[in-house]
Amino acid sequence: MAIPKYDELFEPVLRFLADGKEHTSKEMIEVLVGQLGLNDEERNEWLPSKRQRVIDNRIGWARTYLKKAGLMSAPCRGVYRIERLGLDALASGEAVTNEYLDRYEAFRDFKKAGANQEVRYGQPDETLDVNEEQETPDEAFGRAYGEIVAQLADELLDEVMKLSPVAFERMVLDLMSAMGYGAFDSAARATPTTGDEGIDGVIMQDKLGFDLIFIQAKLYSSDHVVGRPEVQGFVGAIAGRGGNGLFVTTSRFSRQATEYAAQQHVILIDGERLSRLMIEHDFGVSTKRVYAIKAVDTDVFNGYVDE
Repeated sequence: MAIPKYDELFEPVLRFLADGKEHTSKEMIEVLVGQLGLNDEERNEWLPSKRQRVIDNRIGWARTYLKKAGLMSAPCRGVYRIERLGLDALASGEAVTNEYLDRYEAFRDFKKAGANQEVRYGQPDETLDVNEEQETPDEAFGRAYGEIVAQLADELLDEVMKLSPVAFERMVLDLMSAMGYGAFDSAARATPTTGDEGIDGVIMQDKLGFDLIFIQAKLYSSDHVVGRPEVQGFVGAIAGRGGNGLFVTTSRFSRQATEYAAQQHVILIDGERLSRLMIEHDFGVSTKRVYAIKAVDTDVFNGYVDE
C-alpha cells in the first residue's frame, strides 16, 4: 500500500494510544509501521533532506495536529498519551479528519498562527504535494515553510521541557539577552533560587539601563493552566520596585489571567509564543537549509534598448 498521508494517520495514532497508557515515539512508530503493512521500500523511503523517513515524518505531523486539537498530549519529551477528547473521537465513529479537528478552538488557533505567517493550511511534510488548480508553487512553498516552522516550534518546546526549573529560568534570561534587552554586567541577573518573592530574574529594558524588567519563569507541563492567582502573586512581588513584569511559562494562561495581566501592564509569554520567539531570534535553533527565491530584474533588460 502507499504511505498514508499525515491526516490518514490520525485514527491509527489514536487507536494505538487508546489503552490510556503512556507510550514513547519509538513504540508508536514501530507498531504503526507494522500495522500499516508497508513494504520494505515504503518503510525506508526518506525525505529529500535525508534526515528522516517519510513515514516517521508523517506520524510526527499527525501527532502534532492531534496535540494541537487536544485529543492527545505529551506529558514529557517523546512520550504521548490519549486524552478524553481523543477517546470521545474514537467512540463517536466519525472519521477523524482535519475538518473534525477544526471543531476545537485550540486547533483553530493553531491554524490562525500559521495564517499569521502568511501561509496556507495543508499537507505538512517536505514533499510539496501541490494541486496546481488550487495553489501556485510560491503558495505551496510558503505553506510548507510555515508548517515546518510550526512543527519546529513544537519540537523546541519538547526540548525546553527537558530542562530543570532553574535551568529554564537561566534559558529565559539568556533568550531575553539574545533579543537585545540590556543586562547587568553583560549577563542577565538571576535572583537566588530561594527567597526570590516570585521574581526569577531581572533584566534592563535596554542596554543603557533604563527601566527594569522583573521576570517570573515557570516550567509547567502542557496541560497546566496558569490562572489569575499566580499572576496576581507575581504582580504583588514586583509592586513598588519601579519596573515592569514579564511572566513566561511553557504552558498557557487562562482567560482571567490574560485579562488581569493586561490591566496590570504585565506581559505574558506562553509556550507557543516562547518557541516562536526562540525561532525568530535564532535561539536554540540552527539553519538546516537556505532557499533563495529569485525573480526577474526587469531593470537589467530595460537597459538594453536600441540606440
